[in-house]
Amino acid sequence: MIKKKSIATVLFDLDGTLADTAQDLAFTLNRLLQEQHQPPLPFAQIRPHVSNGANALIKLGFGQNICTTELNAIRTRFLEFYANNLTTHTRLFPGMWDVITYLDNRHIKWGVVTNKPRALTEPLMAELTLPSPAAIIISGDTLKYKKPHPAPIIYACKQLNTTPSKTVYIGDAHRDIVAGRRAGTKTLAALFGYIEVDGDPAQWHADAMIKDASEIIPWLNVWNLS
Repeated sequence: MIKKKSIATVLFDLDGTLADTAQDLAFTLNRLLQEQHQPPLPFAQIRPHVSNGANALIKLGFGQNICTTELNAIRTRFLEFYANNLTTHTRLFPGMWDVITYLDNRHIKWGVVTNKPRALTEPLMAELTLPSPAAIIISGDTLKYKKPHPAPIIYACKQLNTTPSKTVYIGDAHRDIVAGRRAGTKTLAALFGYIEVDGDPAQWHADAMIKDASEIIPWLNVWNLS
């Protein structure tokens, strides 16, 4: 009797896990700082905050105490500029092409669950060079809730006619692992992503931590043989 695969689906966070979007987001922030006659920030200072979204980046550049009116005005400009530069430098993380090819060859469905808004997520995914299209894309505004709430991951599984118990969720932020664990998936913490300076992935209680994308395949092999 042939044992059925334990893992039928792999879901990825987008920024900092599937794709390295940091350079385009950092360029957008520094462009806005330049417009406001402020000095640019070093890329190394911006990178750890990329997964936290536009508001966090704007506060990093313009100060945590920025007023709501100014924040909203800058956010509008930020999103407009970024939307026109989604994939200037954005690429899959090293090794991710081979991971997706591995999934395709074994008929394991893959998709994206991100907090990035749909207006940015879907164009970025369309422009990104991939071995195959994602089976599903869930954005931050697809549902009422977003990560760390488990609803987006559970919804993705239902849409793919699978269950969380046969799914792996991979992300580079604490909220990703919390969402995956609450949903009932296996979880991998992507240490190659945008980990905050004071972040401690060892405390996230993921099933495993991976230093690069190539380590995803061995973990899938372990789980599919267990």
